[in-house]
Amino acid sequence: MSSVDILKHSLPHVGVVMETTSPTKPLIHLKGVSKIYQTDAGRFVALDNVDLQIHQGEFVSIVGKSGSGKTTLINLITGIDQPSSGEIYIDQKPVHLLKESEKAVWRGLTIGVVFQFFQLLPTLTVIENVMLPMSLCNLYPGNERLERAYELLKLVQVEHQADQLPSFLSGGEQQRVAIARALANDPPIIATDEPTGNLDSHTAETIMALFQDLTRRGKTLLMVTHDPDLAARAQRTIALADGRIVRA
Repeated sequence: MSSVDILKHSLPHVGVVMETTSPTKPLIHLKGVSKIYQTDAGRFVALDNVDLQIHQGEFVSIVGKSGSGKTTLINLITGIDQPSSGEIYIDQKPVHLLKESEKAVWRGLTIGVVFQFFQLLPTLTVIENVMLPMSLCNLYPGNERLERAYELLKLVQVEHQADQLPSFLSGGEQQRVAIARALANDPPIIATDEPTGNLDSHTAETIMALFQDLTRRGKTLLMVTHDPDLAARAQRTIALADGRIVRA
């Protein structure tokens, strides 16, 4: 069975979430967003008055040199970090106004995050890591969670490691598990930070094909990458320099 066939089998509702979003309004809208850190060396401006619109179903790559603000931008969109100023709307919801407890619930239902360094829980098995977002958000009947998690592991080709702890997996395998976990709740947005950095070329190609199929079926995908070839696979590239958007 091809990866696309597995995707269609395991994610039957892809593309039907967020149906209330108006096609004329951006799914992600940043207005004058800045992020400033106070460090021992002084004031550091990570993002500087950024305006950005991303629509439902777009596959957007985010590029720039180290320190340009790429990860900060992803962290603000996902609600992991709070802007120093400006407004962030996701499907017209003012994320910048949400309390931390509200953000956690909102994020679990809205955005699947693939971190650069996996962030898998070491005391849970691989399949338990994938099931965890479903449990935290109380999605899917209990008897369906195990089957769904297994199908997602098949999707990223690590189902044979389902009962292992993450420490027994290679870096590439852990990244694939992290991608499966990000898809667990069928969120409308997937945000990734160097998602193929620890993968061999064949597996990276499989993941990129899956990302492209997800966007064709209505998902919105954000991908931070240093790889110009991967960035070119996206529909649009946003380039950052010194905390500002220089190309969108």
